[in-house]
Amino acid sequence: MKLPSSSSAAVLLVAALLACPAADAFSSTTRSCCSRRHDVILSSTAAEAGAAESTSSTTDDETELKSLTTAVSKLKRVLAKEYTSFFNPMVDSWYAPDVTFDDPMTSLSGVDSYRKNVDMLAGRTLMGKVLFDGAGINLHSVTGGEIVNNGRHVEDIVTRWTLRLTAKILPWSPEAVFSGVSVYKLEVGGPEGLLIVGQTDYWDSINIQPNTSSTNVKEQYQKVSKSIAVNDFLAQLAPDGFLAPTAAPELPYLLLRRGNGYEIRKYPGFVGIETPYQRRDYGFGSLGAFAKGMNALAPSIMKVWNDDNVDDDSVEDKEKMMMWPLKFTLPGEGTEAPPPPAVAIDKAGDGQWKSINIASRSERIIAIRTFEDAAMGPVVRNADRELRDLLKRDGLVPTDESKDYVVFAQYDAVHSMGKRRGEVWIDLKDGGHPF
Repeated sequence: MKLPSSSSAAVLLVAALLACPAADAFSSTTRSCCSRRHDVILSSTAAEAGAAESTSSTTDDETELKSLTTAVSKLKRVLAKEYTSFFNPMVDSWYAPDVTFDDPMTSLSGVDSYRKNVDMLAGRTLMGKVLFDGAGINLHSVTGGEIVNNGRHVEDIVTRWTLRLTAKILPWSPEAVFSGVSVYKLEVGGPEGLLIVGQTDYWDSINIQPNTSSTNVKEQYQKVSKSIAVNDFLAQLAPDGFLAPTAAPELPYLLLRRGNGYEIRKYPGFVGIETPYQRRDYGFGSLGAFAKGMNALAPSIMKVWNDDNVDDDSVEDKEKMMMWPLKFTLPGEGTEAPPPPAVAIDKAGDGQWKSINIASRSERIIAIRTFEDAAMGPVVRNADRELRDLLKRDGLVPTDESKDYVVFAQYDAVHSMGKRRGEVWIDLKDGGHPF
């Protein structure tokens, strides 16, 4: 996976400052009895030899197929290790000397060119140390590599990933995020038995074609003009302005996709407290008093019924719910929510806290759309409709029950100053996304 070459990256960053990629057949006539016996013996011997040769050929084919299967599996492990280490080291023996690399912004040829580009992004070169900081890749999957035509061809391998890097040359040190797929074209041969002869990268934010299947990479991802890629990169370098502070440390997540107008995230299992509310400030007050000393996390997560004809804060026939996360499952601890804090169990549902309950959420994949306006009913429901249209466009499928309600998140305090951060959340259906 790669981004702009060292020279083009420098030009782009400077531009951003200035502006603010068979044997023959045998037949015979009548012969003597002796000759016929001789022919039978010869024929039998030839048949036995042919059978032996066929068996040997079959065994050789099976051996080659097994060897190729092993090579594919090994290459996938090598790729996973390269991503995890940010290609340090890059295992040259798997790459053809004239391998080609293409992404939305740049085109390179040869292993050395690729290595220099990655080293620059990772800050392992002088220019990289000046331009970038904190580069890293999250690898989400390595798929493909099916062997077809009796071992004469290996299908493309596809990786899905997210790349982050900070442009530290700019005073405000913006972070640029790219997610997408890399398609590796393979040929049988080379010292490892399999060679990467070409790699093409696509970004989720610009290369996804509308109304295509999210699980069909070749159909969904198509090349676009380099100018579109440049604009996408530069837009991420613009200053954010004054942001409203987050009310509490944020519930962590893994970014799976930075798409065009939305994100896809994987959240760990978490446990929290929830209460019904009619006004958000009352909900904040109740949960805040209950959770004092429990180190609650942001965001506040609200769930309201999907009725476009009533205001968010005036629905009387159906309860609206507000939830604050308290604890989350750590990596390696499974997908279910952790146990709640003992103090929360002791207090919830009793006395003045009778309206507050413990709530758990298992690990899930969620689509997100951000909005900056105040989280009023019309704003939230409009953002929810927009997100559903975007998901349909990109072949992503929400859970069936999600259509009955709107879930939105608020990160800052109720009366915060500055640019606010609100989001609508939609759970994605298992099998309704490529992750």
